[in-house]
Amino acid sequence: MIIEAHDLRKTFTTRRGKDGPREVEAVKGVDLSVAEGEIFAFLGPNGAGKTTTIRMLATLVTPTSGTARVAGHDVVTEAARVREKIGYVGQGGGVDENSPGREGLVLAARIGGMSRARAKARSDELLAAFDLAELADRPVRTLSGGQKRRFALAVGLVNHPPLFFLDEPTTGLDPQNRANLWDEVRSLRDRGTSVLLTTHYLEEADALCDRLVIIDHGRVVAEGTPAELKKEVAGDVVTLRLDRASEARALLDAEPYVREVREEEREEDVLRAYLDDGEHNLPALLRVLETGGLPIRSISLDRATLDDVFLRHTGRSLRDAN
Repeated sequence: MIIEAHDLRKTFTTRRGKDGPREVEAVKGVDLSVAEGEIFAFLGPNGAGKTTTIRMLATLVTPTSGTARVAGHDVVTEAARVREKIGYVGQGGGVDENSPGREGLVLAARIGGMSRARAKARSDELLAAFDLAELADRPVRTLSGGQKRRFALAVGLVNHPPLFFLDEPTTGLDPQNRANLWDEVRSLRDRGTSVLLTTHYLEEADALCDRLVIIDHGRVVAEGTPAELKKEVAGDVVTLRLDRASEARALLDAEPYVREVREEEREEDVLRAYLDDGEHNLPALLRVLETGGLPIRSISLDRATLDDVFLRHTGRSLRDAN
């Protein structure tokens, strides 16, 4: 395992107000194991504790309690050794906007201990790998969001880290640049680099990650591969919008092919029914509601998603939580 964390916690003290300082527990006992050579994600809404957790693992924030080892070293007592083994790209990117990208790469390599000649050679390698050579001498501020992100990735990788942290790597990117960055992350894994990323995008975690944890209110509420987690939510999902949702739920709960029925927390007129073989059992469901005199305003049939997993564990939709 390249990361092992046990009961990791972080409490912040807010500024003194009318009622005095107040303690906020951002991370509430996270256990985590990440294997070498995998893409691992923290999936959760904004404010769930994802960034605080990744910053503790990257030695940027000291844990309040608990233990964590990264690349074989303790994040508190051996922080300098941990930093030698990791790359980190935060939400802000970490690239000097006013300098050419090439200068930022050379500087990062020099700070990492490379000679001037080796730093220049390594920068040229990364510029070629990320298709940035033609942009290397332009000020970073003149580049697109996707190009800036690629420069940030290159800076984070300058010292060949075996572990790479990415905090919300595709926030603000258009779909094409997001897909391009996914390809870059996959290529890192193919070259043997372990990647830990945070995201609140369901499709990103589903498409990109080997394994993930779902984090909510500072706690891990689910862990596994995307397929394993979706398998927990059996069958297909029928989403119904109708006037008397509570009556409809009572009727559907009695049907043998219905595994579970949930009412949306924020929308009183929406139900989600989890069915065995939804394509064949949907007509029976419609007949039940028609017999009960419950007209449907809209209906959709979908496969279970990671949002359904999040809903099952937290009682609300991740799409609504952000």
